Amino acid sequence: MRQVRISGTGPPQVGQGDAPEPLLSAAGPFRSQETVRMTAHTRAALQALFVTLLWSTSWVLIKIGLDDIPALTFAGLRYVLAFLCLLPLAWRSGQLAALRRLPRADWRRLVVLGLLFLGLERLPAATTSLLFSFTTGVVALLGIPLLGERPTRGQWGGIAIYLMGALVYFYPVALPREQVVGLLIMLGGVLSNALSAVLGRDVNRAATLPALAVTVASMGVGAVVLLGAGIVTQGLPALDARGWLIIAWLAVVNTAFAFTLWNHTQRTLPAVETSIINNTMLIQIAVLAWAFLGEALNAREIGGLALAATGTLLVQLRRRA
Repeated sequence: MRQVRISGTGPPQVGQGDAPEPLLSAAGPFRSQETVRMTAHTRAALQALFVTLLWSTSWVLIKIGLDDIPALTFAGLRYVLAFLCLLPLAWRSGQLAALRRLPRADWRRLVVLGLLFLGLERLPAATTSLLFSFTTGVVALLGIPLLGERPTRGQWGGIAIYLMGALVYFYPVALPREQVVGLLIMLGGVLSNALSAVLGRDVNRAATLPALAVTVASMGVGAVVLLGAGIVTQGLPALDARGWLIIAWLAVVNTAFAFTLWNHTQRTLPAVETSIINNTMLIQIAVLAWAFLGEALNAREIGGLALAATGTLLVQLRRRA
C-alpha cells in the first residue's frame, strides 16, 4: 500500500538526532514519531558498532603482518593514504567548497578534532586499556555542561557495570611507582579521548558540514602530524607487498570509510553512547585474539567481558525517551 507522509512538528531533542517524519499507512495504525526516531537511533548504534569491529580487526591485522613497523610511522602512512582516498570524493561532491566557506572558529574546532583523533590510534596494553575504559565516565561528565546531554540513571548504572567488567577482566593490574610518569601520560590520553568524543559530537550534531567533509578536514590534520612525527623520530620502514596490502586495506576500509561512518553516527548518538560503543573494542579484540591468534580466555576474563557487554547494552537500552 502507498504510504501518506504527514509532516512532523517540533524540534529534535538533544542527543536523539534528526528524526524522520511520522508515517500513516492505509493498511495499518499510525506510527508515532518516537518509534521512527528509535529506529534511526538503533541504526546509528549498529553502524557505530560495525565501525568498532573494523577498528578491532585492525589490531589483529597489525599483529599478523605489521607488528614490527614503528607505531607513529605506520599510523601516519595509514592516515595519509586514507586522506588521499577521501579527498577526490569530497572534491567531486562539492564538499570542499563547503569547507572553504567555514568561519575560522569552525576551522579551529576541526583542527582540534583532528589532533584529538590521534588518541584513537593506540594499541591496547593491559594498563592502558583499563584506563581508557574510564573514558565513558569522563565523557558523561563533560557532556552535561558542554553538550547539555545528561545520562539517565540507567545509563549511569550501565557505565558502572561496564567499568566493573573491565576491572574484573584486567585484574590484577600492577602500577609500579616508577611508571608514574607513564601513568600521567595515559591519563592525559584518556582526557584527550574524552574530549575527542565530546567535540566530535558537537561538530557533527550541528550538521553544518557533511560527515565526509568533517572526516577529510580532521583526518588531514592528523595525517600531517602523525606522518611528520613518524618520519622525524622513526624513519620510513621497509615494507614487502603483503605489508603494503595490509596498510592499503586499513587505510581505505578501516580508516577512510570507518571514520566517515563514525562521524555520521555522531549526528544521532549522544556522546556517552558513542563512547561506550567505542569501548566495546575491549570485548571485540579479546574475542578476535582468541579466534585468530590463539590467545586463550580464562573464566575470570570471560566473566569480565560479559559484565562489560551487559553494561554497554544497558547504556543503549536505558537512554532518555
